[in-house]
Amino acid sequence: MLSGIAGRACLRHQNRLFSTSQLRCALAGTPYESLTVGVPAETAENEKRVALSPAASAALIKKGMSVNVESGAGAAAQFLDSAYEEAGAKIVDREAAYSSDIIAKVRAPSSSEIPLLKNNSTLISFVYPAQNPELLSSLQEKELTVFGMDTVPRISRAQVFDALSSMANIAGYKAVVEAANHFGRFFTGQITAAGKIPPAKVLIIGGGVAGLSACGTAKNMGAIVRAFDTRAAVKEQVESMGAEFLTVEIEESGEGSGGYAKEMSPEFIAAEMDLFAKQCKDVDIIISTALIPGKKAPVLITKEMIESMKPGSVVVDLAAEAGGNIETTKPGEIYEYAGVTHIGLTDLPSRQATQSSTLYGNNLSKLLLSMGADNAHQVDLEDEVVRGSIILNQGEMMWPPPAVEPSPVAPKPKAGAAVVQPKEAEPFKDTLMSSASYTAGLGTLVALGATAPDPAFTTMCTTFALAGICGYHTVWGVTPALHSPLMSVTNAISGITAVGGLLVMGGGYLPTNSVQALGAAAAFVSFINIFGGFVITQRMLDMFKRPTDPPEHNYLYGLPAGVFLGGYAYAASQNMADIHQMAYLASSLCCLGALGGLSSQSTARVGNTLGMMGVSGGIAATVGLLNPPTEVLVQMGGAAALGGVVGASIAKKVEITSLPQLVALFHSFVGAAACLTCIGTYIHDFPHLADIGNAAVLKTAIMLGTYIGGVTVTGSLVAYGKLDGKLDSAALLLPGRHAINASLLAANIACMGYFFNAPSLAAGVGMLSAITAGSGIMGYTLTAAIGGADMPVVITVLNSYTGWALCAEGF
Repeated sequence: MLSGIAGRACLRHQNRLFSTSQLRCALAGTPYESLTVGVPAETAENEKRVALSPAASAALIKKGMSVNVESGAGAAAQFLDSAYEEAGAKIVDREAAYSSDIIAKVRAPSSSEIPLLKNNSTLISFVYPAQNPELLSSLQEKELTVFGMDTVPRISRAQVFDALSSMANIAGYKAVVEAANHFGRFFTGQITAAGKIPPAKVLIIGGGVAGLSACGTAKNMGAIVRAFDTRAAVKEQVESMGAEFLTVEIEESGEGSGGYAKEMSPEFIAAEMDLFAKQCKDVDIIISTALIPGKKAPVLITKEMIESMKPGSVVVDLAAEAGGNIETTKPGEIYEYAGVTHIGLTDLPSRQATQSSTLYGNNLSKLLLSMGADNAHQVDLEDEVVRGSIILNQGEMMWPPPAVEPSPVAPKPKAGAAVVQPKEAEPFKDTLMSSASYTAGLGTLVALGATAPDPAFTTMCTTFALAGICGYHTVWGVTPALHSPLMSVTNAISGITAVGGLLVMGGGYLPTNSVQALGAAAAFVSFINIFGGFVITQRMLDMFKRPTDPPEHNYLYGLPAGVFLGGYAYAASQNMADIHQMAYLASSLCCLGALGGLSSQSTARVGNTLGMMGVSGGIAATVGLLNPPTEVLVQMGGAAALGGVVGASIAKKVEITSLPQLVALFHSFVGAAACLTCIGTYIHDFPHLADIGNAAVLKTAIMLGTYIGGVTVTGSLVAYGKLDGKLDSAALLLPGRHAINASLLAANIACMGYFFNAPSLAAGVGMLSAITAGSGIMGYTLTAAIGGADMPVVITVLNSYTGWALCAEGF
């Protein structure tokens, strides 16, 4: 009836993952127009959340589903029935909500709610199957398909469905708010006429989502924050929130599966308990978040430690529902022991019901929409997210999900059996392979040198190789927390494609022919990217700024910028011919400094400033080298100013949460600039190609620049659409997509071959236009086939493509 059974069944036998019966999956699916989603009111004690917000309901309705919301279901979360009706949902009674095809809930259904569920329907909610075997038995009897929001696998593609992280984020924030409410002093330190108020000292145990949220909230409230976690990888994340990361002398990794910590050795536990005992005597507030999946929460704060704390202290135990990290915690209660207020509330997300329901609704609706294609709902058991989150499939038990079997371990040889010796090392073969790789690389360089059309080609190859090595080693050291600003600043630097546009600009105050118009357009869109990119980077870096950070005086960097640009302008005005090359060198070093600056938070803002200097210097050196007439100089300035105003305005106005997708949008301008510049350069140089010794190199560079630019334009636009919600985030797997992409590649290669021997200007421009169109379609098909959660990676790859296009333009 529903997605788990509709359509043709998959009956392939795969012992490694599922039994034959388990692999029945509905590939045809149920059309969205035929589905109803029910949102009943939650009946659990103190539960104020609702499974779908009006906004999440609207997202499902937009796809064609009908949404039935029980009257008053969202009232406790401040969502009125009228808001759901405005979103297109129907307000119904309890029975009608439970009679829907898909039931969206927060808590698992109670014994009184299970009879209301329609047979063969689908349930999506928190289930916790390991703790609720009786619940699963009851749901099996009704042949339900059940997805657990708590069993969604913690992989990068499933981050947008991760309701546990969403709720943990809110719990961490609310824990600090509750602690502040019961603490007798300010969190922030103050010096007033009445005396000095010291800041509160907060210890946070556990650096997961809840712990990091608590770190950021407490730090923003002015407290001195310390945090501890057994996972060394958490250190940078904790410090990025402004907290001090505590360590013990014993080195042992606490990395576990699914993003959780693992159980530690007795020696490590003894060391951390000693650390906690010392901290309890010093801090005012403790917030504990430590959990180990499937086990009782470890006791980290003993009764004796509590008794050593100062009167008026507060402890918040976010692990209370699993037994608690604090020995004296009473789950679900707030009480005082030994002068220390204990907060053991187990419903913190529900106490922030509006925010919790909004995030949970987003997680649930996106999970539901991910299980579909061609506007139809289907359950594909080969999908990693579906496989991990499904608990029942039409009543058939599917949990726990079968893991991919590891490589078999060779059994121990029996007594008397021949012992198989491990494969011996082959030093000669290994050395030969290494030698062959070096031979191929050095041979390629010799071949390029032998066939080089002129000395300029070998000089550019040298620059290209050294720049690649520098870029690799510079970017490799960037802090993971700064990868998004790094992506933004490299995107801004790639706007140096404006140089290609400036080279073919001409005429007067306005372009006078198609070549000049293409150059002006390329410069204009490049400047949009440059100005917008640096503004986005600055806004991203501002997110890491803390109130307690020392004041910044970045205006002082105007001094080196003034010396560089002013000194260059003076030298160029005095016709010092060698100044141009040195200006390019200085600009290149500044751009490398920009990437290096993004390696840590302390130098990130300096890096962004260096990037601005580098791009500005490169543009200035190009203009100085061209020495254009005043009219053309005004035209260049107008393109830069107009593009700068457009880019900076967009980057300043967009919401902070939309900055990553804006990077993708701006990146499409770089690809467009590459295409325009290459076509303009070809038209400009065509009359002289017969007389140019390196015509073959020039044509190759033009072809590659156009092809890469076309892929970048459409690929970046698709990435923007998926990240911004304008396109379906699900992967678009077109039938025969590999054959389509292969055909597009073959067509582009054919166009390139004809372009290389084009008999006329019109034929050459026609081929470049065909390459632009073909590569643009290819960029769309390649990017659309990737899910929305992986779009940041796609943007990074496209950013790399742009680098290749820039290199092609340089040659």
